[in-house]
Amino acid sequence: MDKKVTSSLNEQINKEFFSAYLYLSFANWCEDQGLDGFANWYQVQAQEERDHAMMIVGYLQNNDEHVEYEAIKKPASSWDSALDVLKAGLAHEKYITASINNIYATALEAKDFRTTQFLDWFIKEQNEEETSAGMLIKKAEMIGKEGNGLYMLNQELASRVYTPPTVAE
Repeated sequence: MDKKVTSSLNEQINKEFFSAYLYLSFANWCEDQGLDGFANWYQVQAQEERDHAMMIVGYLQNNDEHVEYEAIKKPASSWDSALDVLKAGLAHEKYITASINNIYATALEAKDFRTTQFLDWFIKEQNEEETSAGMLIKKAEMIGKEGNGLYMLNQELASRVYTPPTVAE
């Protein structure tokens, strides 16, 4: 494997674990606000991000590449509203999408087609992540900051369950 590709994938592992930390921080803030459904939604997100990191770990290991773990920085822990949390989530997903796109470009430049094929799943996943985050923002903006609408959205988010990703290597 190209060393730049390996290095980029190792950096992505750290970004995915940070994503899990960030979403757990969102969940904690939501729980403190009495938004247990929002908290559930972000706890599921955190599980997904951890799995994304582990998928990359497995890919590197399956290709006899060294996995290098770095320190995970502390995420923010306070927001002004549930809408601010949702917007921060979308901004973070866009950051992750850009990162994966950069790894893909690096792999393509190195003619590492096995890695581009591996990353195809992540590119599709990021489209789903951004779409979901954007729809939550639209719903939250539609209903406002409080009242029955926020309660109903909270109930909707409480019903989300975790489904581990499936990807062929």
